[in-house]
Amino acid sequence: MSETITRVSDYTSVVRERHSVRQYDPNWSIPEAELKEILAEATLAPSSSNTQSWRFFVFHDKELQKKLLPIANNQQQIVDSSAVIAVLADREGFKRLGQINDMAVEKGVMTREFADQYTERAIGMYGSLGKEKQTQIALVDGGLVSMQIMLSAKARGYDTVPMGGFDAVRLVEEFNIPETLVPVMLIAVGKGVGPGRATARLPLDEITFWNGQGLN
Repeated sequence: MSETITRVSDYTSVVRERHSVRQYDPNWSIPEAELKEILAEATLAPSSSNTQSWRFFVFHDKELQKKLLPIANNQQQIVDSSAVIAVLADREGFKRLGQINDMAVEKGVMTREFADQYTERAIGMYGSLGKEKQTQIALVDGGLVSMQIMLSAKARGYDTVPMGGFDAVRLVEEFNIPETLVPVMLIAVGKGVGPGRATARLPLDEITFWNGQGLN
């Protein structure tokens, strides 16, 4: 078994080599600092009005991963992977826009006048949408950041698998997750010991409609 990780440097290779891997070396450890790098890079993903309404619950402890196992349908990668990231959508993430825009002002990429106007307008708009719409928007943002987590991990030589097969209600209850945070998915990260499952993709012509032609 190889004791090294091979990084992937170019975008096309990262995209083409990323596959969902379900078998991991249970003895391989990813340093917390490297997991932080992966997450920090992932947060460069776009989000609605730059609300950045994603939150991460990182399971980086084997005992906690064992506790998560039955909640995630006893999928072995939960305990064999180096870490499991629960991506959560914060439907009240827009409430931090003031902080975010203050940081933009400090960086010199936004004027104080614009930041104040934009923050007031955006918070008012999001606040008027209601919980269901706020959740829908945050879930989209959660999907965007999730893909970047997987690509960032792959660029560092790690494998991942996104999982929707888990009991979201039990996850929230067991780990005392605030009700404003909605689970998006679980992502196992680690050193794969087997190839990802081979898949096929629909022909592009069957899923792409130029200028709306052939859509109906």
